Amino acid sequence: MSQHSVTIEVANRRLKISCPSGQESSLLLAAEELNQRLLTDSKAYSIKTPEQSLVMTALNLSNDLLAARKELIQERAALQSKIDLLQSTIKEAVTAEYRKKA
Repeated sequence: MSQHSVTIEVANRRLKISCPSGQESSLLLAAEELNQRLLTDSKAYSIKTPEQSLVMTALNLSNDLLAARKELIQERAALQSKIDLLQSTIKEAVTAEYRKKA
């Protein structure tokens, strides 16, 4: 996949980022999300320097990612439990129907 540069702005700094073709809008949305969080976090935590703001926002994003992963694992387990129950119910129904015919 070809790469080209996309210019984004983060923390009032212009950055030229290499990006796979077709992923430009995702990169721009990620930069927009980061800027929104930087603004929110810097206000919430009374952060004074851009570096502190970037670190705090990175920590918050990492925490959000870990929470989302944990939630995904729990949802997968719940879905697998439902699938197992459905499979068991179907197997019992098929077995009961087979016994009726035999």
